[in-house]
Amino acid sequence: MSLEAMVRMNMLFSYYQTLLTKKQQQMLALYYEEDYSLGEIAEHYKISRQAVHDTIKRSEKALEQYEANLELLKKRNQREVLLDELLLNLDNKEQATNIIHQLKEYDE
Repeated sequence: MSLEAMVRMNMLFSYYQTLLTKKQQQMLALYYEEDYSLGEIAEHYKISRQAVHDTIKRSEKALEQYEANLELLKKRNQREVLLDELLLNLDNKEQATNIIHQLKEYDE
């Protein structure tokens, strides 16, 4: 998994973890936050590596589905881009006002 994909999954997990089961939350936390290997997680839960792998893959798929439906991460990233743009355009009142209106649209 690339670094970019891992960062994305961590962000999705932080947004949507409460929508997962406790078991999924715990396994993903060990895998992504504590950097446990599949084998270490399997040993911890006394299950097979394959069972851990399947649970993590199902959980990742669920997180991606939540994002596809709710778009919280996408909206956060768009806001971040607009805020950066706003900082660059503080001297241009018209452009700054336009960006502020775009930001307000994300909250509606």
